Amino acid sequence: MLLIGERINGMFKDIREAILNQNPEPVRHWANYQYKAGADYLDLSPGPAVEIEAQPRIMAWLVETVQKNVPLPCCLDSTNPAAIQAGLSAHQGKAIINSTSADQKKIDTLFPLALKYRAAIIGLTMNEKGVPQNAADRLALAMELVVNADQYGLPMEDLYLDPVVLPCNVAQEQVKEVLETMRQIKILATPSPRIVIGLSNISQNCLNRNLLNRTFLIMGLAAGLDAAIVDLTDENLLEAVSAARILLNQEIYCDSFLSVFKKRG
Repeated sequence: MLLIGERINGMFKDIREAILNQNPEPVRHWANYQYKAGADYLDLSPGPAVEIEAQPRIMAWLVETVQKNVPLPCCLDSTNPAAIQAGLSAHQGKAIINSTSADQKKIDTLFPLALKYRAAIIGLTMNEKGVPQNAADRLALAMELVVNADQYGLPMEDLYLDPVVLPCNVAQEQVKEVLETMRQIKILATPSPRIVIGLSNISQNCLNRNLLNRTFLIMGLAAGLDAAIVDLTDENLLEAVSAARILLNQEIYCDSFLSVFKKRG
């Protein structure tokens, strides 16, 4: 499973201030921390404080700052296509675009960028009407993304479908719908698209966030989850992922499986 570090995001105060002041040190700190914790990708987001006109420059700066310090690819997180393109232009290796919805105009803007820069892309199972309330409607939008990927010639392994996790304190009934969506996504195509979630969404504004996060992550792994944007400061979460990979027969068992997993970083 791919672990995508969530911490270089303008929603966090220290990163927001670093972006506004063009101070690379907090970005370097979190790039190194997440790399050592075992991240496979780093999610980079300028956040809402950055004016639209400045977002392409800031995204390129984030990519360059991160990749000068750690040998990791990036997940470029923005609703601004110009910022995505600037990040892709600056990026070394295979990036992930985060993200497009199933809205056709967004697909037609972002799928060509993924192809041009040989990037993967996250497709959200939502459209201009919002987030569906059941697995069947989520899967209908997932299928639209799969069909478009096929028509554009985007390799299915480069399409990450996000079933859109909602906070369990306001949408508790949606948790089972998301898990069912994951299970059925795996049979939409051969080879199957991959599945990704933004894990922290499940516990937004909840108590015991880490417990909710890691419990849902393990449930997701059992349902076919391939990647997640996560808090890599949560060591208990990383240990739970390691144990789940053993129990799901994704790694060969050894008595020191925890230490082996930690050495990934």
